Amino acid sequence: MTTGPSGRILVPIGESVTLRKTVAYAVREARECAEAGEAATVHFVYPITGRVADPEEFDDPESLLDRVEVWAREDLGDEDGSAEVRIETAVRASDVYLFSPIDYARTLIDYAAENDLDRVIVDPEYTPAGSAPMVQPLEYELSRSDLTIEEAPVERKTRRARLVRGSDLAQFATVFGASYLFYLVIGGFAGTFDYVTGAFSAAVTAALLSQISLSEAPDSRTPLRALRALVYAPYLLWEIAKANVTIAYVVLHPRLPIDPGMVEFKAAVWDDVPVTTLANSITLTPGTLTVDVRKRRFHVHTLTTSAREDLLDGGLERAVRFVFYGRQATNIESPAERRADEEVTEE
Repeated sequence: MTTGPSGRILVPIGESVTLRKTVAYAVREARECAEAGEAATVHFVYPITGRVADPEEFDDPESLLDRVEVWAREDLGDEDGSAEVRIETAVRASDVYLFSPIDYARTLIDYAAENDLDRVIVDPEYTPAGSAPMVQPLEYELSRSDLTIEEAPVERKTRRARLVRGSDLAQFATVFGASYLFYLVIGGFAGTFDYVTGAFSAAVTAALLSQISLSEAPDSRTPLRALRALVYAPYLLWEIAKANVTIAYVVLHPRLPIDPGMVEFKAAVWDDVPVTTLANSITLTPGTLTVDVRKRRFHVHTLTTSAREDLLDGGLERAVRFVFYGRQATNIESPAERRADEEVTEE
């Protein structure tokens, strides 16, 4: 008989600054139940509404749920889907006009009943489809059911920032260390003068650029990502070498068989650093140039047909996802496959 909180959890999903931490909390709660021998499952549910004036302003539900699932499996350390905690994602009410917290609550209550869930963990900054915050009214409506309602106890961004924060110091130290090491490797370990000037230069660089270079402070996943980046570096160099050979062939060919053109796709990478990494990797590969990136929508100039095909095949995108999200994230469809799915849906 269950004496503590249940492990059959439903989490309403919508873009928010605390979504990542809410996902981590829900997974942690489910894992504790699983370790106690109870059934544990977390359902991440995106109640979609038809009243968004400009859908392009927001992430599409499937993309957001893909990201959430990657986060959840990363927290579980579940590379092959064999963890005791089951992760499910779903889009609900896509054909229903949701207006009030009552409508959202009814949708979630119905889903919980269909899937035998009895606990709801709510993101404290939950704002579905970019609407006004509705955590309190939603919790009130949900509390009228038999479900156990809980607001995720996650830290929120304060309106009044302190002059120095722990995360700021972590970002400063990371940029300082990387800059100092780079300075010494390039300049050589010649003596005291180099050590002192290197430290001074690294300190100035970190003071000016730490908040720009890193959008968030390093955490426990950073060392593992650094190791994956060491695997990614030779892969990227190999892709650059192959592209160089292709471009050299095109340039030296008497007929100059180029076919320049623009290609647009929405990449399945999230957050500033992964998006920037993918954009720069594309640009470093001869034959492709990232012209613009807006909300993960990439506009890339390609010189040849093969460059376009390679880009849409998603090799670089999968490699970047591996670095930042782990092996599980490499299973997400390629840009070409996602395009095909969109075309089928439109038909």
